[in-house]
Amino acid sequence: MTTQSTDGPTRTAATSAAPWVPRGADLPTLAAAAASCAGCGLHQLADTRTVFGEGPPDARMALVGEQPGDIEDRRGRPFVGPAGKLLDRALHEAGLDRDQLYLTNAVKHFRYRRGAGPRRIHQTPDAAHVRACRPWLAAELNLIRPAIVVILGATAGQAIIGPSFRVTRMRGQLLPGPPGSGAQLLATLHPSAVLRVDPPGRDAAFAGLVADLAKAATALAAVTAQEPPSTTSPTSA
Repeated sequence: MTTQSTDGPTRTAATSAAPWVPRGADLPTLAAAAASCAGCGLHQLADTRTVFGEGPPDARMALVGEQPGDIEDRRGRPFVGPAGKLLDRALHEAGLDRDQLYLTNAVKHFRYRRGAGPRRIHQTPDAAHVRACRPWLAAELNLIRPAIVVILGATAGQAIIGPSFRVTRMRGQLLPGPPGSGAQLLATLHPSAVLRVDPPGRDAAFAGLVADLAKAATALAAVTAQEPPSTTSPTSA
């Protein structure tokens, strides 16, 4: 049972999105199915929607964040708010093209509480929300099979690695992905964490994010260099 107040769900049963994840589906089908997911109490929040990942299905790098924010929830797309704009700038400085990446979140609903007036204030998802939503993330990553997965912040790290994950201890390191995935993981700060840094230290925090993304770009280039060239079938004139 889920109890709910004006501050959003406060207690969520150990449920799972698994019954809503269609087997053998492509990304558009997964996204459509996720829209009706009721695998945790967050779907009961008023005026929210499922915000699924976006990017090419053959992306060689995926970035995983925490959950959509207020603007992402309103627009139905990941990383389009202030943190997303900062991430776009960091990706550019690291030599990465957002259009070639797959961007998603560990939790697909925006968890919030009401502030004064209509303002919706972010709340960190509970561990139960992360567990419940993990089947969606697993389905995305299993379909895309990225070579590099960039973990943006603690919630994403706990969804992928587990409760032992600590971003301060593991950031900037190339780590092996889950067995059989063939992926490498690299953790860094969530861009919203950079925005929360006091102005005197924000440039240094941003530079650290860029440096971590540049490591991911270098790792991807090394993997790509070892892959056989893709072949295309000849076409007749």
